[in-house]
Amino acid sequence: MRDTSSLVTSGSRMRRRPSTEAIAFGALALAAVALFSVLVPVHSALYLQPAPLAFLFGAMLCSAPLLAVRFPRWSIAMSTVAAVALPLPVGEPATTWPWPWSVPAMLAFILVVGVLAILHGWRVALVAWLLGIGGTLAVVIALAARVPVVAGIVNLVIVTSVSGAALLVAVLAASRLRVGAELTRERELTALEQSRRVLVEERTRIARELHDVVAHGMSLIQVQASTARYRVPGLPGEAVQEFDEIARTAREGLTEMRRLLGVLRTEDQQADLAPQQGLRDIPDLVQALRRAGAEIEAALTPVPESVPGAVDIAAFRIVQEALSNAVRHAPQAPIELTVEADAATLRLRVRNAPSSEAPSPDASTPRGHGLLGMRERATLVGGTVSASADADGGWTVRAALPLAPLPPDPTPGGAA
Repeated sequence: MRDTSSLVTSGSRMRRRPSTEAIAFGALALAAVALFSVLVPVHSALYLQPAPLAFLFGAMLCSAPLLAVRFPRWSIAMSTVAAVALPLPVGEPATTWPWPWSVPAMLAFILVVGVLAILHGWRVALVAWLLGIGGTLAVVIALAARVPVVAGIVNLVIVTSVSGAALLVAVLAASRLRVGAELTRERELTALEQSRRVLVEERTRIARELHDVVAHGMSLIQVQASTARYRVPGLPGEAVQEFDEIARTAREGLTEMRRLLGVLRTEDQQADLAPQQGLRDIPDLVQALRRAGAEIEAALTPVPESVPGAVDIAAFRIVQEALSNAVRHAPQAPIELTVEADAATLRLRVRNAPSSEAPSPDASTPRGHGLLGMRERATLVGGTVSASADADGGWTVRAALPLAPLPPDPTPGGAA
């Protein structure tokens, strides 16, 4: 038996880890700095572009991928301006190198288009791609008298093909990421809904059982009050009237109790006609598990017969859940069951030894709420439940349930 880990603790651990978005942005910033550190000296030394202009336009183009994360319009504008301005002015030796797109400029442009496609959709990325390619084509046409047009067109065709392919890959990757994110979100919603449903069903069953116990007690009160005049001869008229009033109040309470039970039960759930199981049924439960192959050593000491009904039911359900978890999570391991009581407290203990055949945890398998249900049952009757691993690798569940009735509600007006 293993308890589910705390959601609060898991959430705090997740917050301490760097998020995927932060890691991706850090990698993007590193790529932008690397491209900038290469682009500026290349355009200054090989393309004879003035250093201030190379710094300015290089910074615009290499920072565009970072701006694309939050400000896609500014990113498109800066990348377009840089794509048009970087080929200008062109010195005489510049035409011996790839022009109008240098290799670092092409890589920075591809990075801009990819980020826009992944984060903002293919339409936004297509606009940036068309503006960048169209702007450099206009530069090639405008400088046809100074540079070889054929070489510029060939370079532009290569850049167009490579960046277009990168755009297509980015669009496909973005689609795959969106589908994966939607599937993950649906799995989380399904798991959350299943967890809520299990908790609601468990709380409903607990509330129904407790109401059945209360209804049984109220039925006895009604019967005793109604038959008091016949069982105790010579009652004064005031006492008979008082007993009749008690019986009437009990009948009204029973009517309301039945209405509440009807609300608690689901539409496809029939009312249980058999008596609720309690401490007297624990030996039968142990025998059933033994017939199923479980090795259980039970030490069941006599308990007082005046156990409150709610405690009786809660004790059986806690033992049942603890034994079921031991059989499920530690198959073939010996199990020890101890039930003992003193004048004030009923104590339950279920321990399973370590099992070599324990199933390995699977993240895709939803975890149950057995311990949570046991704790809720114990809390409702004023008791406690604890579960912990043993030093030898086993697992022990302990419960302490009070045998005295719960004190009345101290709030003014009583319980609602």
